[in-house]
Amino acid sequence: MEALIRKANKEDLHCLREFLARANLGTDGLTDETVGYFLLLEDEEGSLKGTLGMEVIEDFGLLRSLVVSPGQAEKEIFVLFDQMVQLANERGVKSIYLATNKSTALTLFDLLGFQRIGRGDLPLPFYHLEHIRHVLNVDNSLFLKLSI
Repeated sequence: MEALIRKANKEDLHCLREFLARANLGTDGLTDETVGYFLLLEDEEGSLKGTLGMEVIEDFGLLRSLVVSPGQAEKEIFVLFDQMVQLANERGVKSIYLATNKSTALTLFDLLGFQRIGRGDLPLPFYHLEHIRHVLNVDNSLFLKLSI
C-alpha cells in the first residue's frame, strides 16, 4: 500500500484536530495560519494515518504533534521527517528542535541527524511557549536540534 505525504491546508483543519485529539495531543495553536506547517500521511483512500507539525518562531522550528497510526512503516516516518526538513528549508528555518520524553525514540532521531542539547540551549523565544514551559516541567524530557 502506497502512502502519500502532503502539506495540510485549511480544509484539513477539522480532520487534523480530530486525529490529534484521538492521540491525546493538544490542538492549541492549530489555526488557518499554522496548518500549512503540518504534513499529513495518508493512505491510498485518503485516510489520515499520520502527521507531523512544526511551530515556527523567527528562523527556528519546533516539531510538534508527531502521530503515526499503528502499522505505519518506519520508512514512512523517515520520509515524513525528510519532507518536514524540506518544508522548513522553504520557509527559511535554520534549525529544527524537538522535545521528547521517550528515550526509545533517540535512536530514530540520531539516524535523522538530531543532536541532543541542554535545556538552556534552546532559542530564547521558545521559553515563552506554553508547550516548552510544560516540557521543562517533565523530569525526563530531552531536547534535540537539527541544523539545516
